[in-house]
Amino acid sequence: MGIADSSKQSAERKLWRLCPFWQPGNGSSSASSIQNLQQQNIRSRRHVEDKDGRSSSSTVSSVARSFLPTRRRLRLDPANNLYFPYEPGKQVRSAVRIKNTSRSHVAFKFQTTAPKSCYMRPPGGILSPGESLIATVFKFMEHPENNEKQKQFDQKSNVKFKIMSLKVKEGMDYVPELFDEQKDKVSVERIFHVVFLDAERPSPALEKLKRQLAEAEAAVEARKKPPPEIGPRVGGEGLVIDEWKERREKYLAQQQVGAVESV
Repeated sequence: MGIADSSKQSAERKLWRLCPFWQPGNGSSSASSIQNLQQQNIRSRRHVEDKDGRSSSSTVSSVARSFLPTRRRLRLDPANNLYFPYEPGKQVRSAVRIKNTSRSHVAFKFQTTAPKSCYMRPPGGILSPGESLIATVFKFMEHPENNEKQKQFDQKSNVKFKIMSLKVKEGMDYVPELFDEQKDKVSVERIFHVVFLDAERPSPALEKLKRQLAEAEAAVEARKKPPPEIGPRVGGEGLVIDEWKERREKYLAQQQVGAVESV
């Protein structure tokens, strides 16, 4: 019996050393230790939940922003399609009016899915607030595979044009690299589809296109003219030369009168 009791006591001492909060005299300390562990676990769970909540809310807000409509900086006319007269084997033209409706300077840039057969004039530029221009779009019209022209009208062209915009500072020069350097700030204003018009049949869309093309040509010719001269003319038979001659003649006359009187 003595050997069994001593063995039991030694086993209990080893157990107490491994788990001291199980000892009879440490009831209060063991309870407080357990309570502290529980509070730490609760705080850690709350921290994780708060972090997950913030990340999920930021994710939701970013997703919500992606569904918001993009704020337009430019007003385009026409708004959705580029109209071309149907003339196979020729280079045809379309036009679009671009107006800056924002309060800042805006750069715009054209892109097309068919750069070998289409180009724009101008391909890009910078518009001040309220400024507008008419851009001309050139496209080479290929011959259809068959002679049924009406089928060509009914078919949708795969060629598309895209106009992008970028807010810039006043006085900045336009370079196409601006749109590559600030990709995150570029907005796609519109993606145009190509619509063919019968050049032999009058229509409101065709008449409007002719007016816009004529206005665009007039603007190009106006830019080619030299700026008007400011100030007096300094060459030829201008006002300055005529006035100088008059003064010279008066001076010579006075000199002749003085010479006669002295004689």
